[in-house]
Amino acid sequence: MISADCVKHRLVDLDGTGIFYREAGPRDAPVVLLPHGYPCSSYEFRNFMPLMADRWRLIAPDFPGSGYSDTPDDFAYGFDGFADFLDRFTRRLGVDRFALYLHDFGSQIGLRLAIKRPDRIVALIIQNGDIYEDELGPKYAPLQDYFRNPTPEGRAKLGEAVSEEGYRDEFLNDVRPELAERISPDLWKLHWALTTAKRREIAIDVIAGLRENLAWFPRYQAYLHEHQPPALIVWGPQDGYMPEASARAYLRDLPKAELHLLDGGHWLLETNLSEVVALTRDFLSRVGRRRDDAGGTRR
Repeated sequence: MISADCVKHRLVDLDGTGIFYREAGPRDAPVVLLPHGYPCSSYEFRNFMPLMADRWRLIAPDFPGSGYSDTPDDFAYGFDGFADFLDRFTRRLGVDRFALYLHDFGSQIGLRLAIKRPDRIVALIIQNGDIYEDELGPKYAPLQDYFRNPTPEGRAKLGEAVSEEGYRDEFLNDVRPELAERISPDLWKLHWALTTAKRREIAIDVIAGLRENLAWFPRYQAYLHEHQPPALIVWGPQDGYMPEASARAYLRDLPKAELHLLDGGHWLLETNLSEVVALTRDFLSRVGRRRDDAGGTRR
């Protein structure tokens, strides 16, 4: 493990769009790709990356319309568009294969990329990312009401969550008060400050698009069931959207996955960082040894 100053902050031109990303670790080390969740950016991995960078190359981009990346008019702001972005971004950086950290809506985006190119996926770290409709938590109720009756009034109600107070609720979620104290206000204040009027409309569109994304849940499950990628599940069950049952549901399709339920909620890298790092380092080390024993490449 090395110091935080090992993280580099970079900007790349991707087909005319400026993409900000954070990178740490040796360029020839095994890669871990870190697509972020909502309403966040690569900032969510700022503390995780330096604690992994002695043995792995960590890459965390800001999606178009998020963080410090551009917000182009001609980008397809949706799950397919974001998955295509990840594909193009990794190829632009010359990265062929990688482990994927799946969190929040980055889970569905990452899994769409995995479905498209399963040969590129070395392993999965799954952290509070839902793909089982029958195990959604109670905080999904307003969304499910909208999905059943997608009226303009309902959409306006969704928009109320795209606010500083709405962001605060997303980050604090259902964690106990003593854990909430570990979650910095920088998270919601930074991301609200970066939410322009255009980005707010994009966010509302993405939230509304979760209705279509539910139809993909069986496809995500089928990918896991068919390909059986090595998987570590680290989960914070104090999560009104994705409780413990959402984590255990993955074992239906990944019966060999390692499941660890931690004393935390949706944003474990804020409240349970050392535990997640220790589990991830151990898991990826064993995946690397298995690949080396099988004669696989480590790029």
